[in-house]
Amino acid sequence: MTKKNTDIPTGIEFEPAFVAGLKDIFETKIVFNQVLGLNITSLKPERVIATIAMKPELVGHYSHNRLHGGVISAGLDAMGGLACMAAIGARHMDESPEQRLHRFGKLGTIDLRVDYLRPGIGERFELRAEVMRLGSRVASTRMEFFGADGKLLSTGSGAYIVS
Repeated sequence: MTKKNTDIPTGIEFEPAFVAGLKDIFETKIVFNQVLGLNITSLKPERVIATIAMKPELVGHYSHNRLHGGVISAGLDAMGGLACMAAIGARHMDESPEQRLHRFGKLGTIDLRVDYLRPGIGERFELRAEVMRLGSRVASTRMEFFGADGKLLSTGSGAYIVS
């Protein structure tokens, strides 16, 4: 993506309790992420990765079996939020996993931009996100949406309230 962000601690391994709690929030408690089928595959302070499997409910153009643009946008937005959660979790490693998981109650999207580069056609998609800057109140993120063949289909950038 881009140069390393010095605001985010790197090389940190999250505890299993934090990873399990964050996966539960992201994949279960945020019910819309279940509808999208978002599944976390990698959770690191500097980058998060998830996948979406194509299913009939996500089709936007019936004759081309193309992914709906709203699915791409919502997926990128969710990933930007997840990247913020990981970065916040890494910033507060002095707290227990439970304390860090409670920090996400005020997290919300301020602004989102999506660029659609290619149609979303395929059986599986990978989404990646990283925090560019984590301030005390606002975080800025960059996100990417890939096809199963590794081609970049869409990019996004977002701003999130974090406190």
